[in-house]
Amino acid sequence: MLPREENELLTRVGQNTAMGKTMRLYWIPALLARELQEPDGTPVRVRLLGEDLVAFRDTKGRIGLVGEYCPHRRASLWFGRNEEGGLRCVYHGWKFAVDGSCIEQMNEPEPFCHKVHLTAYPTVELGGIIWTYMGLPERIPPLPKFAWTQASESHRQVSKVIQECNWLQALEGGLDTSHAPIMHRLLKDDAGRGGIKPSSAYVRAKAPAITVDVTDYGYQYAGIRALGDDESHIRTYHYILPFHQIRASRSETGSRVDAGHIWVPIDDENTMVYNWQYSLTDEPLSDDDRLERGIGNGPLHVDQTTFRSKANRANNYLIDRAVQKTLSFTGIDGVNVQDRAIQETMGAIVDRSKEHLGPADKAIIQLRRLLRQAIDTTSDGGTPAGIRPSYYHLRAAETVVPRAADWRGLVSEGLAPEEILQTV
Repeated sequence: MLPREENELLTRVGQNTAMGKTMRLYWIPALLARELQEPDGTPVRVRLLGEDLVAFRDTKGRIGLVGEYCPHRRASLWFGRNEEGGLRCVYHGWKFAVDGSCIEQMNEPEPFCHKVHLTAYPTVELGGIIWTYMGLPERIPPLPKFAWTQASESHRQVSKVIQECNWLQALEGGLDTSHAPIMHRLLKDDAGRGGIKPSSAYVRAKAPAITVDVTDYGYQYAGIRALGDDESHIRTYHYILPFHQIRASRSETGSRVDAGHIWVPIDDENTMVYNWQYSLTDEPLSDDDRLERGIGNGPLHVDQTTFRSKANRANNYLIDRAVQKTLSFTGIDGVNVQDRAIQETMGAIVDRSKEHLGPADKAIIQLRRLLRQAIDTTSDGGTPAGIRPSYYHLRAAETVVPRAADWRGLVSEGLAPEEILQTV
């Protein structure tokens, strides 16, 4: 369980909250790069950490992320004209550059632009995402050059979807390896939908022993499952503060990929989940991979205009009780749709004072400790974990190894299952 006061501390992300101040020290995904394709194109509304913003790409291709409301009379700049190097409010013609400086005031006979400045945050475009930094300028961290952000566009896939609950319960679900071969399992290998086949070692193995190795970026953890008399199934993950996950996976077409999520707080009760994968082979991702059929985050499951899930609370996530009896454990189509269904219906902010954790929740317990440490470090003026770019090279692994093998040494090399078995 988690006391109510501690729960409030970790879940609230507004500008004057302890968690919000901590998050502002990191680079934060603001929107997909493809949402701002053209210079002088349509602005995009962005809400981050409870703050209303507008993103635009100016005439020279520079990206602005500014406060939504014009400092003159508080009109929304989303209605603005994106033209000739700035975003112009349509109410009285005040115009702002990407750095927030006021450069024109059409309604003023004697403009006083030098006295006006719009909130603006620095941005960088990496890996198909536009990232922003919302903290103190003198504390801006190194760029978020994860390995997947360095992959070519043909070998990389990035999507996003709104999850209607607090960021922490969504993150905790992503770091919970014990639920995956239960909730996401199929009942038949030929079920014809996304999920983990019953013939998979992940499903056939026993309940996991969880090992957590704390690092300077967060932790690496592994679920170790006994498989038969002589082998173990190993799946490793990385958690990078404050809201990143890296996991081993397979693409829709079965090729080796690393994948993960980023759970970005929109506000206290809504989260934007960014989903990424990149090919670990010379083969680019296929069109089927980009549809994300099995995982449930692509255009088949998510409205690409609103980024809201088509299966949602209002329609009971399209659960099919006949499918639940015959084909899949949940009867809900799409692995991450299943996650959203369970996590959203826990409540907007789950009451952790009523939970009962066990040994399988070791990674969740450590996550909360690290977040509290990050808050304490930030409040003392220090630099929290996950700022130093020691996470650039990280990879994850899933494999079967002999029971007596040194799994840490093997998976740290990022070997494929067949390579590990040949090695040992």
